[in-house]
Amino acid sequence: MKKMTFKALLERDSLEDLCREQAFDVIGVLIDHAHDAAAPDLAERALAFADALEARGLSAGELALLDYFRANGWSCLYACRRSNTQAVWSWDQPEIQEQIYFLRRALRGPGFDALPIQRRCEILTNLANQFDTVGRFIEAQEYWTRALALEPFFWMARGNRGRGLMHYANVLYDPGHRAVLARQAHGDLLAALVASDMRPDLGHSSVPPMFSRSAADIGREFDVEAIERSFDPDEPSLASLGEVAYRQWCLDQRLFLNPLNDAMARPIAARDILGLPGFTTALNEPPIVVGLFNGLKQEYVSARWILHCGRNAFEAHPSDREVGLYNTLDYPVYGLRVEQLKLAFRMAYSLFDKIAYFLNHYLALGVPRNAVSFRSIWRDKKTGTLRPLFEESENWAFRGLFWIGKDLFEEGARSVAEPDAEDLATLRNHLEHKYVKVHEMVPPKPILIERRRDPHFDDLAYALSYAELEAKTLRVLKLARSALTCLSLGMHIHERKKAATAAGSDIIVPMLLTLLPDGPE
Repeated sequence: MKKMTFKALLERDSLEDLCREQAFDVIGVLIDHAHDAAAPDLAERALAFADALEARGLSAGELALLDYFRANGWSCLYACRRSNTQAVWSWDQPEIQEQIYFLRRALRGPGFDALPIQRRCEILTNLANQFDTVGRFIEAQEYWTRALALEPFFWMARGNRGRGLMHYANVLYDPGHRAVLARQAHGDLLAALVASDMRPDLGHSSVPPMFSRSAADIGREFDVEAIERSFDPDEPSLASLGEVAYRQWCLDQRLFLNPLNDAMARPIAARDILGLPGFTTALNEPPIVVGLFNGLKQEYVSARWILHCGRNAFEAHPSDREVGLYNTLDYPVYGLRVEQLKLAFRMAYSLFDKIAYFLNHYLALGVPRNAVSFRSIWRDKKTGTLRPLFEESENWAFRGLFWIGKDLFEEGARSVAEPDAEDLATLRNHLEHKYVKVHEMVPPKPILIERRRDPHFDDLAYALSYAELEAKTLRVLKLARSALTCLSLGMHIHERKKAATAAGSDIIVPMLLTLLPDGPE
């Protein structure tokens, strides 16, 4: 690179004569200059160079770094193409979709751990930022937190997490929850400002003033000191709620249907308190929407409990004893604990189409009931275009639901933002209709034995280890939780806008509903 002038670098149309290290340098410089000069043509050239470089064959660490560069290239294209409010609020954002795809691939690939800590933090933080932009604010909080677990002084993650919590608080219908999230957001923003003074090398100098303004905004709207004095995150105690180990696991994994669990893993968040906001329907309509949400919520918490039971079953269940199963010599695992994981996966995955069924009724979309699916409900079937009801809504949480749909693979649907989307869908299909075999360890690969099939390789099954099944089930369960939260808060945003445009002469008659007891009396 020292021998190449900047002008010569910009004029290059190929990297074939460069070694891999030099090629990486050229791609990085092109993307940086494309950002600074708002030059999409340079970003597009850098992305083409990246494709050519990958074709040479890269190590796992090099591929992770290249995917990070690619995401930055798409970030530049986004900045150049989405410069006005209408473009920013467009639900279809191919540039963001590509960023998410490549950042996820870098994060999940075997080369991620080989990258320097700061680079890993940048990948996690950039991914969180994009998720927050499209309305997937639940996952955004998780990725910012993961970055801070790697480097507590990485103030770009802490400040953005605070701003994300502030945006999250703004769409909550419960004022108590809003206050708690505002308190947490304020603390993150102030801590980010302190860290930026101590470690200015861990971020961009233009960002701290934005964090300072956000902290000031929260201070004007909320009495943070009063919230701090009255807030006790450890009440009630987990012991009083029962099943301490289960509830602590749910808290640690951020699995409670409770916005507070996205800000903390403390006992105050150990309740599934998320419900529906106040809403209006036709005068003669029964509480159908409430019943629909009750069903979704119960299925989610049941799937969560079943997963917990399966992952903590260390002894054979009585139902597994005296069951005559044969050892197929490939380390198979059977038993109730395996079926519990399978059942939890299926229950969690099924919630997405049921959420679409909810939206079809609540928003009166008119999709035939037997044709509703989570991927297809957003678009007009004939034209393939996004329904104006969504595109024109500027509903952050409903847009989050739309983007969660990009993690689910469906034949004929548009591209996905989840590299493993098709794999998850294939597993679900095999669980429902075909054959899944679970192994104690990573399933064995087939080997060629004198041009004959490997007698120990089962090519009919979808094969995975018990640990892989548990991890995939947890991923789908977290995605379902995010979707349920977006559903509730998207409904709140929709109802606020509906109330703002309602006629002043409308008569609203309240319907009072009481909570059901937790179980049979």
